[in-house]
Amino acid sequence: MMQKKPEILDSRILPPEEIRVRIEELHLRFGNGAERHYRRMKTKTQSVVLIVPMLDDDTVLLIREYAAGLHNYQLQLPKGAVDPGEEILSAANRELKEEVGKGANKLQHINSFTALPGFNTQITEVVLAQDLYDEKLEGDEPEEIEVIPWSLNNLTELVEREDCTEGRSIAALYYVKDLLMKQKV
Repeated sequence: MMQKKPEILDSRILPPEEIRVRIEELHLRFGNGAERHYRRMKTKTQSVVLIVPMLDDDTVLLIREYAAGLHNYQLQLPKGAVDPGEEILSAANRELKEEVGKGANKLQHINSFTALPGFNTQITEVVLAQDLYDEKLEGDEPEEIEVIPWSLNNLTELVEREDCTEGRSIAALYYVKDLLMKQKV
């Protein structure tokens, strides 16, 4: 089911008081005496979870969700913020239930990724979810998210698509494919 893009009703540049991230400037002195100024984005949420939900040993559940930055729908892994005081695995299971309609009996933190580490302080915690069961929680998405089963054996076909460009999802899928292959040996 291919959704029609939402209609942009208005667009504006936000004033600084409405922006949820802060830009921090660092004045650094390196070991050789060179000094530089760097800027980095300090986000409200330090950690996010990216979940790799495995329906079976070969089938991952992707979601098709609206991506405002590109103004189109993207195939990607479910993800979301880790709430203050929330454990990574609990956040992963909650996001999985909200976005995919599944919970997981087996959750494993497998890696941490960053995006734009020269500018962004946020860390993406990658969680492998297995032994799935049906359970839906209400999320904050404006529309129902489409869930798409995909074979890990067809990752090349997936990343060649125009609607699968989210780098953290792609990296996590290849990492999990390799991890699961090693576990079979």
